[in-house]
Amino acid sequence: MPAPTPNRRDFFSNTRDGVFGVALASLLSQDLLGEEPRQQQARRTYDNRPKKPHHAPAATSIIHLFMNGGPSQMDLFDPKPQLDRFNGKPFPGSPEEIGNFGSAGVGVVMGSQYKFQQHGQSGMWMADVLPETASMADELCMIRSMWTDHPNHDNALYKIHSGRLFMGYPTLGSWVAYGLGSENLDMPAYVVLTDPLGWPKNGARNWTAGFLPPVYQGTVFRPTGAPVLNLKPQYQQSDAINQSARELLRQLDQHHVSSRPHQAELGARIESYELAARMQLTASDTLDLNNESQATLDLYGVGKNPTDSFARRCLLARRLVERGVRYVQVFLEEQPWDSHVDLKDNHRSVCQRTDRPVAALLKDLKRMGLLDNTLVIWGGEFGRTPTAQKTGTRFTGRDHNMQAFTSWMAGGGTKGGLTYGETDPFGHKVVEKPVSVHDFHATILHLLGLHHHNLFFPRSGLNERLTGVNEPHVVQEIIA
Repeated sequence: MPAPTPNRRDFFSNTRDGVFGVALASLLSQDLLGEEPRQQQARRTYDNRPKKPHHAPAATSIIHLFMNGGPSQMDLFDPKPQLDRFNGKPFPGSPEEIGNFGSAGVGVVMGSQYKFQQHGQSGMWMADVLPETASMADELCMIRSMWTDHPNHDNALYKIHSGRLFMGYPTLGSWVAYGLGSENLDMPAYVVLTDPLGWPKNGARNWTAGFLPPVYQGTVFRPTGAPVLNLKPQYQQSDAINQSARELLRQLDQHHVSSRPHQAELGARIESYELAARMQLTASDTLDLNNESQATLDLYGVGKNPTDSFARRCLLARRLVERGVRYVQVFLEEQPWDSHVDLKDNHRSVCQRTDRPVAALLKDLKRMGLLDNTLVIWGGEFGRTPTAQKTGTRFTGRDHNMQAFTSWMAGGGTKGGLTYGETDPFGHKVVEKPVSVHDFHATILHLLGLHHHNLFFPRSGLNERLTGVNEPHVVQEIIA
């Protein structure tokens, strides 16, 4: 029986199956065989070796003092006499503009909770609960015009760390490690120092590498006991035996990787194991604060309450950047600045824990000649409202405010003694020189010698960036 003559529909159906079949085979070849299309078959290497910046950097490392929970800008850094004049009165604007809960959760205007005074030759304003930080006013670049996109902690934390409002994207520290590597191959490029009182809200998602190779994720150093577990071998062997064992492992790893040239995760995993081996030799000395003088320990407040915990981490941050770690992030526990009730007592308590160590870090970096090329960043995920939050019958706290908050930088090529940007008379909204989170990130990258547009990672046909598809501006006015 003769075969039926194919019609037009049969032709296009078979052609479609053929095209789809080729595409499916191509995708499966990547998953099952570890192969990529021929034009993409250049080997990719992901490690922490130093990389050249895009332009001459002002800063070579970062210490990020992250203040979880949202410090109140109008109570610490941005004095507003208008708040005091309207204290106890209804907010003169629309209550729908305030907070997360609309008019039902908005109380009356609440005046500043502390006294303000000008400091240094710059005359920078600061509240009296930050006397030690105020003594370093001429080193600070105060940005009063920060704003973000979401009033809830989770999303605002994702935003300030990764530039996105949802989880799964690489954080700033991971992008910096990816772009620049580390100046010390015996230590991670990105180190996270957590609080003994607990991890911050969102946990490890604050320092995730997202879709970047895992070698660029933040490495957590424990706040108590041994900062890094298993640094010392279970039993002692001669150096010759250890060296032979490592060389054999290196050869086996190299053979395994060479037969799978397009599985980048293998290289990142091997690099992590090799880093762990190198840290056995160097990390213990780096993490030992007993090598510091008593005068230095006293400067930070180590061994004294309530400064001891934060002081230890600030001093450790200095020791890490001193030894070439690229990015160090210091966290507090979950949301200590989140002052919905009793803001006056709440903020004073956190200031007592952190003020002295922060100022000591700046003094110590300056004394050692490290402040010029170390960028210190202080700030949270958003600010607070000018009105008291209505919590039962009490009106002593402030709600979240995404429309204005304050962060400061010091060193690393920034202008000391500068106050940048302005909010409205109530500290509620930015009205002059706004700085978005993407602007903030682009400026930090610029200070490190990286251009935000040229720092990207190819993924699913897109060049992913910290700043996304936006066109942020580098805040040139704050750069020395």
